[in-house]
This record gives sequence, C-alpha cells and structure tokens, in this order.
Amino acid sequence: MRALIPVVALLTLTACGSGGPPAQQSGPATLRMSIWTANEAHLKLFNEIAAGYTKAKVTFESIPLESYTTTLTTQMAGGKAPDLAWILEGSAPDFVTSGALAPLKSRIENAGELVPAATKLWEKDGELYAYPFSTSPFGVFVNTDLLREAGQKLPAKGWTWEEAMAGAAAVAKKGKAGLVVGDWDYKNWTNLASLWGGWGAKAWSDDGTTCGFNQPAMVEAMTFLHKSIFTDKALPGPGTTVDFFAGDAAMVITQISRASLLKDAKFGWRLLPLPSGPVGDYSVIGQAGIGVVKKSPQADLAADFLGYFTNSANSAKLAQFFPPARSSLLNVETLAKSNPLVEPDQLQSVVIDGIAKGVVKPNHKGQEELIQTARAALDPMWQAGADVKTVLDGVCTKIQPLLGS
Repeated sequence: MRALIPVVALLTLTACGSGGPPAQQSGPATLRMSIWTANEAHLKLFNEIAAGYTKAKVTFESIPLESYTTTLTTQMAGGKAPDLAWILEGSAPDFVTSGALAPLKSRIENAGELVPAATKLWEKDGELYAYPFSTSPFGVFVNTDLLREAGQKLPAKGWTWEEAMAGAAAVAKKGKAGLVVGDWDYKNWTNLASLWGGWGAKAWSDDGTTCGFNQPAMVEAMTFLHKSIFTDKALPGPGTTVDFFAGDAAMVITQISRASLLKDAKFGWRLLPLPSGPVGDYSVIGQAGIGVVKKSPQADLAADFLGYFTNSANSAKLAQFFPPARSSLLNVETLAKSNPLVEPDQLQSVVIDGIAKGVVKPNHKGQEELIQTARAALDPMWQAGADVKTVLDGVCTKIQPLLGS
C-alpha cells in the first residue's frame, strides 16, 4: 500500500515552492475553481452567478468527495493547482496554517457581518483565509407517512434520541428502513458527530491533543448506536444502501441542501432539529470554505472573484443550498425565499438556531490520516456482539500518536 503523505506536508510544499513563472495567456482571463459537488442544481447556480462576473471566465471542476482533499493537495503540490478551491471543514486546520491560501478579509464585502462562530475555523492571527460559504447544521428529515403507517406519534421539536430510535425501529419492523445517517455508510465516521453530540462526546479534546473515543460520554453514545443497529434494527446494517428521498426510510440525518431532492416527493415529510440527548439540545455543523490558492499566478483576480461570488446578493442566492455566514441573511424571510420547500419554523429551529449554537464536525491537523486510521480501528464495531469499550480503546491506541503531532 502506498504510504500516506500527510496533507499538511503537501500543503507546506505548495506554500514554499516557487511554482515557476506564470504561463502567458491570450484572450480573456480564465479562473478555475475546484469543488466536490457534481449536483446539477448546484452547478447551474454557480455558473449563473459566475456568468455575471465580467473580469474573467470561471469554470468549476468537480472532484469526487471521497478523494477530494487528496486530489486537491496533490494538484497543488504538482503545480496544477486551481485558482480557488472549496475546502472541507476537516481539512481547514491544515490549509489555514500551512500558508497555502491567500488572505481574504479585505476582499470580502462587509466582512464585519460574518458570524464569528462561522469564521473561527478559517481564521489565523485575525486574518481570514477562506470564506465560510456554507455553514450548514445537521437536521433530520422525517417521512411522516411511514411513521403513521407504523402507528407512531409524529415527532416534533424537542424530541429525544430514544423517541427517534423507537420510531425508526417500528418502521423497520414494517419492512422499510428506519434511520439513515446521511453520508456515513459505516465509513465516514465524522458524520456520527451528529448523534454522539447529544451525549457531549468528542473525537478528541478541544486542544486536539487527547483522544476522546474511550471517554465515558463516547462509550455511552456508541453503545446506544450499536444497540440501535444490531438489536433494535433501527438503522440499516453494514452494506445496506437506503435512499430516504425515494421514500425508503423513516428518517435521515443530513443538511438543508438536500431539501431540493424532495421537490417531487410522493410522501409527507418534515425537517426537525437533531433529537436531544443526555446533555440536552445541541447542534452540529458541517462547513465548507472557499479559499484562493496563494501560488496561483492569478491570485489577485481570484480573490476579486471570490468577493463577488460571496457578496450579499450572491450569498442570498447561494442560501438555497448553502446557509450563509452573513448575519444580515440569517433570518427566516431571506432563507424562505431560497428554500420554499421548507417551512419557516423549520428554517428557524434547524438552520438559524443551529448556526447560533452549533459545533463544527471534527477537524484536526493531519485530518486525512486521522480519518483513515480511526475508520480502520472502528471497523470491528460494526458487527453484532462487538465489545464497544474495547473497540474504542483500540481507536485511541491507534490515533493518539497522531494527535498534537
């Protein structure tokens, strides 16, 4: 197996290398922005916004999510970097501290109105190195028809994890799937933060130096999850793919950007905040930032485009899929215009309230290696009869040497 080169090493190489002189180009200026989404609705909106920018032609390069960060950093180290890049929250510490990104604060319209909780991950020494264009809390889409058919009370704001799993298990007994953790698939464990946050559990300490997988809160949360999967059958088991948006599951944990998939839904649904856990109400946020690659020969033009792409008017358009970090846009009236499928009270409770109190998904320097190492160590968990505490102790044994390094 090829040795894993830490992302931070590639980024340091990118930041320090000369890159050579920029190639001469004829004709109108062009900019390339790397993104992970290939969603047609997202691309259509991006291209519509970019069409209004008169200083350059902008193209969007979609890279599959599962290889996104590795591909991006390899391009950067190999002299084939894009001018702008969509950066996932897990890789933010590497990108922000490496020197690979250009400073942006002076290029962002009304930067002072950006919500501090949204910019924290993308700042260093008072400077902003990526614009947090998507600050999206996780919520739960619920198929109300399936719950009614299973004789279950419809959930409402203030529901608990016990209630959620009971409803999911009841639906599963009727032949459909219960609860799906979106984009987890027993691989991307960081999305489980949307559940374990209810127990106050953390993958590692706030300073990033101590493993949290074997702490009591995490053991309790993962024991609850394991029982829900293998005893109660409330979640589809490993190797099972279920599409909530096709009407095949009672619930899915995901973000508001997926609401567009319900445009032609043949079933009733509602969007709710994450259920409360032993520590009470909480919110978990997935973030993405857009940065300008510092070594790009067109970095100044790229920063100018980013200022345009994220100005107040365009941020309002992007809010259809990507909740904005601008305080002036974080209100029900603005979000309702771009999210007509979601009820105003749901926008308030899931998105606006969620951003105000949310904690960003796990992120750390050297995140790619951490993710792969923890994923392998968690694999023994996903079978009936697993000793949860022993598995979690094993996770800490594997990742502790990577923390704080």
